[in-house]
Amino acid sequence: MITITKLKSLKNRTCVRKTALLFHEQALLATQGEKPDTAYLASLLSLFQENQFKQVLSPGQESKLEELAKKIAPAQGEALAFACEDIHQFLLSVLGSEPSDWDFIQKDGELDSSHRTILPHILILDRLRSPFNVGSVFRTADSFGIEEIWLVEGTADINHPRCQRTARGCTQTIPYRIMDEKLVVSELERLNLPSFALELGGCDLASFCFPERGAVVIGSEELGVSPELLSFCDRSLGRVSIPLSGTKGSLNVSVATGIMLFQWFSR
Repeated sequence: MITITKLKSLKNRTCVRKTALLFHEQALLATQGEKPDTAYLASLLSLFQENQFKQVLSPGQESKLEELAKKIAPAQGEALAFACEDIHQFLLSVLGSEPSDWDFIQKDGELDSSHRTILPHILILDRLRSPFNVGSVFRTADSFGIEEIWLVEGTADINHPRCQRTARGCTQTIPYRIMDEKLVVSELERLNLPSFALELGGCDLASFCFPERGAVVIGSEELGVSPELLSFCDRSLGRVSIPLSGTKGSLNVSVATGIMLFQWFSR
C-alpha cells in the first residue's frame, strides 16, 4: 500500500482521490473476511486534517467527512466495510467522479459456469448497437437459464471493452454464435424452435404462453426487430410486450430483456 508520506506529497485532488480508493480497498478486505490494518486506517483518517483535504472540501463537506470518520473506530466486519465504503463514495462525489459499474469488484472472482441452471432457451440479439446493452444482456441471460445467445451480424462486438465491463465475465459463461439474418432464420427452421419477439404491440407479458423450449428475438434500440425476423416470429408464437404506465413509450432494451427473461425462467 502507498505510504502516508507519499500520499501527503501528492497534489490536492490526487491525494483525495487516492485516499478514497484506499478506503475502498479496506472495505473490500473487510467483506472478504480479512482484518483491515487498523493502524493504517487511523493514518488515513488523520489525512483529513491535512491541507490537501482542506483545499478541496468545503466547510460543510469537512463536517460531513468528520461524521463519517467517527463510524470507523467502533465498526467491525461488514459494518466496517460499509463505513469505509461510505467515505470512499463521499470523497469521489466531492471530486465529481462517482464510480461507474465497472469499478465494482466481485467478491468471488472467476465465474464458474457449472453453477448455472440451463434451460432450452435461445436468446437472439438482432443488431443491438450499444456494447453496454449487449454486455448487460449477457449478464442477465447468465442468471436466467439462457442456453445460447445468437448475435445477428451488426450487433455490437462482445469484445468491446464496454461490453466486457458490463458483462462481468458472462461472455465466457454462455455459448454464443455470430450469424447473418438468413442463417438465423434457417437455423430456427432446422431446429424447429418455437419463436417469439419482444416487441411493441404484442401479447401482454403476464398472459403470454412461454414455450418450454424456444427462442426469443430482441430488436435494436431504435428500430426494433428486423422485418424478416419479426415476420418469422409472427408465423410462430408472435410477439410479447411489457405493459407500461409511464411517460416513455418503451424501456431500455437490456431492462426489458431482463423483465422478460425472468418471466420465461419462472414459468
